[in-house]
Amino acid sequence: MTTSNTALITGASSGIGRELAHIHARKGGNVVLVARSKGKLERLKAELESSHKVSATVIAEDLSEVNAAQRIFERTEQLGLVIDTLINNAGFGGHGLFHTRNLVTEQSMMQVNIVTLTNLTHLYLKGMVERRQGKVMNVSSGASFMPGPLQAVYYATKAYVTSFTQAIAEEVVEYNVTATAFCPGAVATGFVEAGGLEDIDIWKNAKSAASVAQYGYRAMEKGELVAINEAGVKFKLNWVVPLLPRKIVLKASRQSMEKTV
Repeated sequence: MTTSNTALITGASSGIGRELAHIHARKGGNVVLVARSKGKLERLKAELESSHKVSATVIAEDLSEVNAAQRIFERTEQLGLVIDTLINNAGFGGHGLFHTRNLVTEQSMMQVNIVTLTNLTHLYLKGMVERRQGKVMNVSSGASFMPGPLQAVYYATKAYVTSFTQAIAEEVVEYNVTATAFCPGAVATGFVEAGGLEDIDIWKNAKSAASVAQYGYRAMEKGELVAINEAGVKFKLNWVVPLLPRKIVLKASRQSMEKTV
């Protein structure tokens, strides 16, 4: 096996993941593109290889399946690919009262946002530690800093991601490996429509996927522990939310998720 600055990116077929693939390829890095849609991944592969003269590998997988992470890892091993950068970007949310939402959907959300992310990190982190080189970026959310009525499971999964990422970052710091929890605010991607969030005010001023991806990639390059792309949001989450009474935080969190129509 040879090292070639290869990044494995989940959720690469659209949104932030697609933009991250372009950023990494522009810098001369090879990519492993993971998502469910093989057609979209193949088109992205062709774009990257044509525009940036890098190698792109497509792995079509449904990350809500229990053994998805193991299958992805085994495939990269079979191909002799060394993953120098792991970007766990895939994730999804959903809107509504927890007790009225479909439990299977919530379980799939936990599988994608928590379990598969954790499994992929475990599988690829070992090699990074052994080589004493590597970067992990887990795409979390500003939502990870508080409970989220009307998005209870989504907010909770992202709280896990932010906590988990910081913990492993401390564990591997002596091996020249970094882990970054990227916690963006609202982003204009297919996530909004997929999660039924179109009529919620905070999404009306969502940042572009390209600008968010650029911020996150730079933070990962610098080995930042927790990266929040909006200064105002960063101030509120770090210095206002922790000081407010819990019931006020919950009420404000719920109001931010209330639909306007």
